[in-house]
Amino acid sequence: MQIRILILWIVSIFTCIQLQAQSSFKVEVSGKGDPVLLFPGFGCSGEVWTETVKRLSATNECHTFTFAGFNHVPAIDTPWLSTIKDDIIKYVKTKKLSKPVLLGHSLGGTLSLWLASLETAMFKKVIAVDALPASAALMIPGYNGQKLDYNNPQSKTILQMSDSAFKAMNAQSVAYMCLNKDKQQTIVNWMNSCDRKTYVYGYVDMLNLDLREKISAITIPVTILAATFPNKQMAENTYTTQYKNLPGIQVLYADNAAHFVMYDQPEWFINNLIKAIQ
Repeated sequence: MQIRILILWIVSIFTCIQLQAQSSFKVEVSGKGDPVLLFPGFGCSGEVWTETVKRLSATNECHTFTFAGFNHVPAIDTPWLSTIKDDIIKYVKTKKLSKPVLLGHSLGGTLSLWLASLETAMFKKVIAVDALPASAALMIPGYNGQKLDYNNPQSKTILQMSDSAFKAMNAQSVAYMCLNKDKQQTIVNWMNSCDRKTYVYGYVDMLNLDLREKISAITIPVTILAATFPNKQMAENTYTTQYKNLPGIQVLYADNAAHFVMYDQPEWFINNLIKAIQ
């Protein structure tokens, strides 16, 4: 009898380890109150929300996500982004969360829009930080909705890149995305710690997600906290164009802020965030 119990115990341990290894995200929960799901941007840790959670956890239950392949969370197989989306829906149902607010930065904001367009009654509100329905339309000249293959030439180049070249690339891009020099190295460290295949194939997943038509299905309020660097007029034009099928959104523009709005204009960010949640 004791041997049987021991065997069952060992099997249960290995089952738990297997399930954890296959999870598409890690979640840290803090605070009490109405739930808020916090999604980081591409390549980032949920720690990007540390200062935000300190404020929100006084009034809200914060569920802070770090996605598979980022900040040492074990990687998963492709399709990466759609698996995360499906698992978040399961997470909300399993935890029996009542209409959580979706708060996402960059990719996390796009993911929030995707969830809200599919599960129109599950969530209370979307707050997206410098996020677009179709990132590819901003990054690919002449983009008309075409899908990228995982094994495109640029992906192959990044997969074969040396660690030093990979780190140099990340340092260069972060300097443009975050004006707060005190935070730049932290972001670079997150990027450098990414699982390389997730970094490459996950980015393809993001570029292949075009929600410009699908956002018309969203029925809950949407607030955008947008960056203005390097050109506010250009930012306004981009948001007007990409969100034309969701005319009821509120877009607030942070002056002198690049992509990491929460770092470049922290007081502006937290004040407008709290207003949006309330």
